[in-house]
Amino acid sequence: MADILPFRRPDKPDATSRPAGGDTLCRNGHHRWLVCKNKQFDVKRGRLITVYRCQRCGKERVEAH
Repeated sequence: MADILPFRRPDKPDATSRPAGGDTLCRNGHHRWLVCKNKQFDVKRGRLITVYRCQRCGKERVEAH
């Protein structure tokens, strides 16, 4: 009879088996924008602004009101 070897997962997954995460989405322009509330006023121009930050990659977008 043959020896039966137990199934064992590899220690480090290779690039094809791990999920891509949100990096692929952000590279294609599909960011997950969240309002960043710590900075709401533009001192130089003297108006209210809304700062959006992507939850996945950290890119910021500013919108003036």
